[in-house]
Amino acid sequence: MTDVTVPFRAGHEGYASFRIPALVATASGTLLAFCEGRADSAADHGRIAVVLKRSTDGGRTWGPLQVAADHGPDLAGNPAPVVLDTGRVLLVHIRAAAWATEAAILRGQVPDADGRRVWVQHSDDEGATWSEPREITGQVKRPGWRWYATTPGHALQLASGRVLVPANHTVAPAGTDTGAEAKYNSGHCLLSDDRGASWYLGYLDENTDGYINVNETTAAELPDGRVYLNARNDSPSPGNRADAHSADGGRTLGKPFRPQAGLTAPVCQASVLQLRDPDLLLFSAPADPAARALMTIRASRDGGTTWRTAYTVDGLPAAYSDLARADPRTVGLLYETGDFGANETITFRRVPVHRLT
Repeated sequence: MTDVTVPFRAGHEGYASFRIPALVATASGTLLAFCEGRADSAADHGRIAVVLKRSTDGGRTWGPLQVAADHGPDLAGNPAPVVLDTGRVLLVHIRAAAWATEAAILRGQVPDADGRRVWVQHSDDEGATWSEPREITGQVKRPGWRWYATTPGHALQLASGRVLVPANHTVAPAGTDTGAEAKYNSGHCLLSDDRGASWYLGYLDENTDGYINVNETTAAELPDGRVYLNARNDSPSPGNRADAHSADGGRTLGKPFRPQAGLTAPVCQASVLQLRDPDLLLFSAPADPAARALMTIRASRDGGTTWRTAYTVDGLPAAYSDLARADPRTVGLLYETGDFGANETITFRRVPVHRLT
């Protein structure tokens, strides 16, 4: 049995680099591994497409590379896939001009037409083919916002049927600030109550106190119906993680994001996944406090209040990750890693559920 496979390797299949993994499982058990295929370099801007590979045997083997979303010579990235109760796979993602660097966007030097815009498309055959993309920027991005990113990682459909996509943005600066300061990082989510036909904004977490300023965010629905949100925090609060809960399906937060010092991690994206059997909330991220290394799965039995180490992959470099239930006995972990750098591969690992409990 193959428990570790490498669906994406930098410098192969026509792409200089693969980054930003996202993982979902369909009702039939097909795994869809998404990421950004960066054609010319590992940079966050340039000619980038959302690519995927499919596995029908639990991640032991993968089919050929497919392009799910592309923007011609420009950027399509930040894949946020979700499998609906109808079987349809929604793919929310970001598009931007190839030349629009993050630094230029943060400083307000990029016209809206070339900046970060939001699109959605779908597949009704488990990722084999995809619909034409449709822009939803006007429904979910407020005037004046500069940077904008979905997730990274999977989105989710709540028990109510609502689709929730965690996201982040930056607000315009004040005074002599440029807009690149971490304190302008802010959080929100995209919501749809008609399975992706229309969209609106849910909670907003905006402040410029320089203490908690959320960045890339991931979410899970807890057994009691609350939504748990966990975010990267780039501001100098205790630790580099912050979390919050929503009792109304993402419309509002019970309290603003607060430090989660129980999760030791560098400044990096992470993933959360709620298991129902057993009742266990999982968190995947590097566990070194300062470096992107030591990929580890942590577990919580109290809705994210306290955490313990459940599974350490290895001590190698590691960065972004995503989690999905591969089958009743297995959790799938899709993560960036390599022998000498975290961006050499995107690797898939089958983790037995009993190892996490």
